[in-house]
Amino acid sequence: MASFKDLIKYYDDYKLTVFLSIGAAGLFELIDLIVPYLIGQILNIISGQKIDNFLQIAVINIADIVNINSNYKTLSLVVLVAIIFLITVVRAPIQPWIGSWFHWEITLKTRRDYSQKVIEKILSLPLSFYDENNPGRIAGRVARGIANHTWTYPEIAGQLLPKLIRVLGIFFVILLLEKKIAIGFIFSFTAILIFTLIHLKKLIKQEELLDKHQENTESRTSEIITNIKTVKAFATESQELVRQKKRLNREYKVVIHRIHLGYVKLATWSRTIVQLSLFLIFLSILIPTVKQQVSIGHFITIYTVASMAYAEIEPISTLSEVFARRYASMIRFHEFMNLPLGEDASVLNPQNIIENNYKFNGKIQLKNLSFGYHDNRLVIDKINILINPYETVALVGRSGSGKSTLVKLLYRYFEPLNGEILLDGINIKNFDISGYRRRLAIVHQEVDMFNGTVFDNLIYGNPHVNLKEVKQACAIARVDEFIQDLPEKYHTVVGERGVRLSGGQKQRLGIARALIMNPDILIFDEATSSLDYESEREIQLAMRSIFGTRTTIIIAHRLSTVREADKIVVLDQGKIAEVGNHEELLARQGIYHRLHSLQESGDLY
Repeated sequence: MASFKDLIKYYDDYKLTVFLSIGAAGLFELIDLIVPYLIGQILNIISGQKIDNFLQIAVINIADIVNINSNYKTLSLVVLVAIIFLITVVRAPIQPWIGSWFHWEITLKTRRDYSQKVIEKILSLPLSFYDENNPGRIAGRVARGIANHTWTYPEIAGQLLPKLIRVLGIFFVILLLEKKIAIGFIFSFTAILIFTLIHLKKLIKQEELLDKHQENTESRTSEIITNIKTVKAFATESQELVRQKKRLNREYKVVIHRIHLGYVKLATWSRTIVQLSLFLIFLSILIPTVKQQVSIGHFITIYTVASMAYAEIEPISTLSEVFARRYASMIRFHEFMNLPLGEDASVLNPQNIIENNYKFNGKIQLKNLSFGYHDNRLVIDKINILINPYETVALVGRSGSGKSTLVKLLYRYFEPLNGEILLDGINIKNFDISGYRRRLAIVHQEVDMFNGTVFDNLIYGNPHVNLKEVKQACAIARVDEFIQDLPEKYHTVVGERGVRLSGGQKQRLGIARALIMNPDILIFDEATSSLDYESEREIQLAMRSIFGTRTTIIIAHRLSTVREADKIVVLDQGKIAEVGNHEELLARQGIYHRLHSLQESGDLY
């Protein structure tokens, strides 16, 4: 869970600058209070009344220093006007650099820092997190959180806090001049702020609910974009539009009838109390002025600074409202940033690539391996498999039999509930995860492509490879058969998710990309299941040229892909049902034989 402390810690790296910039902005707000006081004193001079004692002493000392014997009244006016000039005109070009410059420098630096931290967080979270949260939900939460932090800090540090310092300074000015009025002022001001904070706390809870609803809406929008082909294929555009309209209308009603209405009621109450309080202060100082108990200058000073103080209530309330509206999204951003890291966090250390440059023979042993995504159901139950170096082993079985889960465990996406996986006799837990994974390579059923060139995608896992090695891998994977037909050859842009390539082309690029890694263990996860016969044949020929060059694991539904494997492991309901080569398993007349017969006849299983 995140809290208000997380919002403060967001600026921890620049806290010294934060304190200095806020202090400087507050000091300028206090300096502004001198102007109405001096104007009050100037009115006293003009009306023939005395100025305050300490100002009289200051004027006399200045006259002695500069050796001026001019009229005292004139000299007093000159001194007071000169001070006003210093704190207004001279101060003007200085304030933006001490205030505005540092406030925005801090917030832009933190935005840069946290944008980097977000990428680190995304890369280091366990795979299970992405099974439960889609990209739209994550991106929306991050974007709103960082954006609201960026715009909130200059308003809070540059305006809200300095205004509060200004109000506190006004209280002390009034306290020096009229104690009773000062007590009434601070009482009314405190009451207004407390009521505002209590009301805002209730509204923040509504904002948190709204933020969750908005996140769900954005998540669905992201899914629509990702699955737009499916939406159009099933002609469900109108259904999706109606669903999103309902969500947006529900959000609108919450904003208008609960949240915005609450802010308007708060502003109405606050403005009424402010005007009433200011009017009472006006009467309180007017009466003694009429009775000549205080000077006109003091009357003007007290009423002016009181008006200045109460005038700050509205911008303070507005800034508080803005903060309240943004609070929920910032808190939810920090909830994301506070998520526990997976073991994958170590992959962010580039030094591990150098320090842990492993080289394996490729002997894999699964000993009593058990795993389940839920405690009450095992996907894999006490699996024992031995894969010798350079051996090609195929895993076959019905959907849900545990084939892909074994690969996830081998990649350490998840930890087994029981048992262990040994590589060259060492538990894979003992290897640095980054160095370990760099010795494995996988070709998925759907090969992920980045929106870049063919060459960029080929060298993604090994950017330091030379062109000769790339071409060698492309020859083995039979990429060279179509690369010359592409408009820009290796520099052809493949488009988002590789949309400009066919399924077979992407699969062959996936194989080449895996070979460029020069892995000790190569895995094909349903690499041909979604291809046509001709494309499947091309991929099978590419795979066949790799067999025996390294430890190879094949996961397949189509048994034509696994005929030449050294060993075929048949899985059924998370357990090993049969082990042998193609001919041996056919001869046993078991599960493998039945699956083979169904596929030969064209039936599904």
